Amino acid sequence: MDYFSNLSYMISHIFLMLFIYLFITHRYSRMTTRLICFNSFVLLTVTDCIKLNVFPDNDLCYFIVTIAQILITQLTGILISKKRNTKVLFMGLSASNYVIIGSVLAAILYIYTGKRFPALFGSFVIHAVLLYFLCKNIREIWLRQYEKEYTKGWWKLCLIPVFFYCSFSCIAFFPRTLYEDPENILGILCFVVTMFVSYVVVLQYVESEATQKNIYLKNILFESYIKGLENQFYLVEQSEQNLKILRHDMRHFSGMISQLLDQQEYDEIRRTLSYIDDVTDENKIVKYSNNLMVNTIISKMMKRADSFHVKVNLDLAVEKDLPVNNYEFSAVIANLFENALICVKDFEPEKRQVDIIVHCSFRQLFIQTKNAYEKEIIFDSQTGLPKSDKGENHGLGMQSTLAFSDKIDGSIDCFCENGIFHLILFAKF
Repeated sequence: MDYFSNLSYMISHIFLMLFIYLFITHRYSRMTTRLICFNSFVLLTVTDCIKLNVFPDNDLCYFIVTIAQILITQLTGILISKKRNTKVLFMGLSASNYVIIGSVLAAILYIYTGKRFPALFGSFVIHAVLLYFLCKNIREIWLRQYEKEYTKGWWKLCLIPVFFYCSFSCIAFFPRTLYEDPENILGILCFVVTMFVSYVVVLQYVESEATQKNIYLKNILFESYIKGLENQFYLVEQSEQNLKILRHDMRHFSGMISQLLDQQEYDEIRRTLSYIDDVTDENKIVKYSNNLMVNTIISKMMKRADSFHVKVNLDLAVEKDLPVNNYEFSAVIANLFENALICVKDFEPEKRQVDIIVHCSFRQLFIQTKNAYEKEIIFDSQTGLPKSDKGENHGLGMQSTLAFSDKIDGSIDCFCENGIFHLILFAKF
């Protein structure tokens, strides 16, 4: 029995499970997750014994067992992961790459020292240092990306660890090992450095792109907020001017009403009073909410609805101080409101209607939108939310809403019923 190879693989599998455990948010309890990882470790160790000890010279067995071990590893990550998508697959494939580095370096140590214990000890230290380095430098970046719902394009990034793994295997283990071709050691070391640099650069680039997208969305929100404030300022200014004129003319109306009373022209008095009421109503500033940010966004969206001749049934109950981020909450309202308006603005007049309920207190949050639809709505199989058919840079509003819901531990439900699209967002604090 080749104890060195068995122990070397066993050390690699220990750190493989540790990597998967640390770089994933867990679906199950800590104990259950650890039990699943331990069982996977046992399976990998048993299959190694079959590959290395029972059929040591059988290439077909080596190939089949390796494929089985790859499946065990990736299924472990998917099984324990809170989110099951291509990001989890990317992480699982990456874990295999980092672990294979430790195995390769252990073999290199054994080739140069010729001693098994120092090589195994060195392998353990290298694995530990690699894991520490990765946790210190890219774990937070990775978990931020992992928590985000946006998964489009990640299947392409999965090709990076796949090709790295295949290249490592071909250079270091198959069809000839480093023991047989030690001249490949320099090349494999350069390959290790290349992989490290590639992963760091790729993750930093993805993080940068996500940050840029968030800044873009926030800029759009602030732009809407500023425009809403400008509109409110303009309305207040116009109302003040009109009311000044009305106050100036009131003495004339008062004199006119006195003369009409003397003449007993009661119908004319009613018409005059009705005119005064109309002028007063026209210059009344509508206040939807005591929360300034929400009031500004709703005012802007109601004005937009008027421009589209869309009837809005609005039920708004939002407290002045909220248990959630004002800007993010207002962005969600603006996105859902705008999506509903865009959907119905080209319909027949009788179908241009949007129902919106927004209730938010320190106990719970409830948002519901209802609007008619004509085109078929396609739902994303992973998120359950409608998919945009307008291209890659569309549908960001729904992604933003889903991210907000995840942040506050809320739930989103979308469904179509009798030609009406329903969206419900609920969270309990």
